[in-house]
Amino acid sequence: MSLLTVENLTIDIAHPRGTLHAVRGVSFHVEKGETLCIVGESGCGKSLTSHALLGLSPRVAKVEAGALSFDGTDLRRLKERQWQKLRGLKMSMIFQDPMTSLNPSFTIGSLLEEVYMRHHPGGRSAARARAIEILKKVGMSNAEERLHQYPHQLSGGLRQRVMIAMGLICGPDLLIADEPTTALDVNIQLQILRLMQQLKEEMGLGIIFVTHDLGLVARFADRVAVMYAGRIVETAPVAELFANPCHPYTRALINCIPVPGKTRPGEPLGAIPGVVPSLIGPQSGCAFRDRCAHATPLCAKTLERKRDGAAHVYECHYTPEETAA
Repeated sequence: MSLLTVENLTIDIAHPRGTLHAVRGVSFHVEKGETLCIVGESGCGKSLTSHALLGLSPRVAKVEAGALSFDGTDLRRLKERQWQKLRGLKMSMIFQDPMTSLNPSFTIGSLLEEVYMRHHPGGRSAARARAIEILKKVGMSNAEERLHQYPHQLSGGLRQRVMIAMGLICGPDLLIADEPTTALDVNIQLQILRLMQQLKEEMGLGIIFVTHDLGLVARFADRVAVMYAGRIVETAPVAELFANPCHPYTRALINCIPVPGKTRPGEPLGAIPGVVPSLIGPQSGCAFRDRCAHATPLCAKTLERKRDGAAHVYECHYTPEETAA
């Protein structure tokens, strides 16, 4: 049994011009000790999907799913009090910007201790000892002194380590990382990725890593789900996805990555023309067709789900060989 199973997840939001179909029929699963990366441009529904897994969708959103289960628990049936017991303890999340996600009015120690005491008895002394332990685990020196500091006194990389520590302090089984390396320089990004990989191996975590950067995906993922306009258009093991991308959007994303030794300094980088389409009102066909060089009138009709091997699934009317021709 998978640690997390999501089938046909839809998220609709009322809008003055009609219904916004923000997430449309998304399905995936995560195994214990596995990293699933959800990748796509901004506005594709990645964050809304990850928030829905923790019951954190906006109140105006209508969330439905054919199946939404975590370790045998049907998440669709949970009341808010049950969600509060689950969040942080069994499932936790690293939010995007640590500077805005960490309350600037509280010290690092207070933030970490509050998370731990919500789920564990033993008082503040036990919570403080656990906070020091987890800060050391995420590679922060002088952990005891860090407890007395405020978020603004830490660098971006250290704040991100605090966010990871908050997500791990209760020993969850599933960690959802929503673009955890946003606004960090390349060296710090690499440190954070190595840290999460190490913690995954030590703790047996299942990880959902949300990002728009396919370069990070190549370093970190076991499997990749490519998301566009509220749908997952391709899913495959990471090596297979890069070796044989089947959906035109996936190929376009890969072409935007500079290749060492091939991309010359000053050479224009790849780009995808146009923007993500509006998802307000009825939707049909392939949402990428207005930006796709291979689109035909057939692309406006109901999508076809194809397989390229047992674990490689994509949504396109055409195979890679047909689009190449």
